[in-house]
Amino acid sequence: MKLNELDLIVIGLFFLLMIVIGVYAYFRNDDAEDYFVAGGNLPWWLSGISHHVSGYSGAVFVAYAALAYTHGFSIYSWWALTIGIAVLISAHIFPVYWVRLRKKYQIQSPLEFLEKRYNLWTQQVMAWSGVLLKLFDVGAKWAAIALLLNVFTGVSLPVGVLISGGISLLYITFGGLWAVVITDFAQFIVQLLAGLVMFVVVLQHLGGIEGIFTIWDQLPPENGQLFNEPYGVGFALAFLLINFLAYNGGQWNLATRYISSPNEKAATKAARLSGILYLIWPLILFFPMWAAPILLPDLADPSKSYGELTLLLLPSGLVGLVIASLFANTMSMTSSDINTISAVITRDILPNLSTKIKKGKSSLYVARLTTFVFTLLTIIIAFQYEYFGGVLGLIISWFGALVGPIAIPMLFGLLPMFKKSGPVAAIGSIVAGLIAFIVTKNIDGLSLALEISLPLICSTITYIVIGLFETNRNVAKIAKLLQSIEKE
Repeated sequence: MKLNELDLIVIGLFFLLMIVIGVYAYFRNDDAEDYFVAGGNLPWWLSGISHHVSGYSGAVFVAYAALAYTHGFSIYSWWALTIGIAVLISAHIFPVYWVRLRKKYQIQSPLEFLEKRYNLWTQQVMAWSGVLLKLFDVGAKWAAIALLLNVFTGVSLPVGVLISGGISLLYITFGGLWAVVITDFAQFIVQLLAGLVMFVVVLQHLGGIEGIFTIWDQLPPENGQLFNEPYGVGFALAFLLINFLAYNGGQWNLATRYISSPNEKAATKAARLSGILYLIWPLILFFPMWAAPILLPDLADPSKSYGELTLLLLPSGLVGLVIASLFANTMSMTSSDINTISAVITRDILPNLSTKIKKGKSSLYVARLTTFVFTLLTIIIAFQYEYFGGVLGLIISWFGALVGPIAIPMLFGLLPMFKKSGPVAAIGSIVAGLIAFIVTKNIDGLSLALEISLPLICSTITYIVIGLFETNRNVAKIAKLLQSIEKE
């Protein structure tokens, strides 16, 4: 479909706003600390909104839209609900730990404390593993937005990847974290407007407000259930554990939101805001996707349902707003990831590869160069997304299965009860999780819940068991480190 001039103007204004914000943020960066953690001065409400929107991407409107079309309400139960619960129940724990690590140890990367907690080798294994994982994760999100562009404009997938990746590359490289969080706020407003428009228009086509309740009578009975196999209770519990790790810092970009907070109270308030938004906003956002089988019956490719619904229901101008919001979702998550990965590479990896880059004294030039190069690599991965199982395969299988083994040594390592777990436990848990992932990917007939949870289970058990028997000479030192962030 060829978009008309009004739609193109709306999209163009959105991109112009992103660039303007990037330029504005450019002048707020005096050093690498500003670039990576906003100087530790990120307001709680901005941090909370950024934490929230960083959990979305165009994949929500492709892979998850397909699941909403075929499996109904269960997408809320195992995705949004589990995230909201995971963030809220730990709002007084991990957000507080992260901000204290910055205040006491001047960290700018979520992995900087690992050298003190374990050793340099452990830190490097986790850094390299996480960077490689994010190459695939971010690449999947470029592919997702390219699929949507293909629906709306007919542009090829490679061109769509270049457009979505190229726009983000500009403002992330220029502005650092300030650009990311300010654009996150602008993108949240765009997402809010577009989501409410779609919600209202779909309700009108369903006969009014009562459509919220009556659509379930027109859909297959299982679409209205809390759980719909293979996304059943076991799958939801597995994702609850994964999301507990991911959204409390296992996803490094989300740890950065807490690290950048000025104090513990602000970090906790940011977590609460993000968690509440996860419980409420997806109910509105997903409603058009749940209703899609009624308005677009027998759709050959459910992953295109949201795009097709937009073209069917919305007038000119509003189509452009929705497309802009789809860009906004992807750009929020990917820019957030890329900024934090740049911090990890600059602060944790490069100083150990080159003596010219001193630990703890990264420059703005190195930070921006790292950001640029990593973004290019994610775009290359996006061109090969089908090879890795498509967008859904990358988002759910790869990310869900691998984030746990990497996150467990990070988050468990912050808890006093695991103070005896040292480098052997940390690396062993990662290796066990990766082996379990490889095994599960090659077992036919394995349930999806087991496929994503077994690596996490194996990693957890390995970390705990090895920690019980490991001879760790640095227990006293580790206990002192943990005590310093346990109590103010």
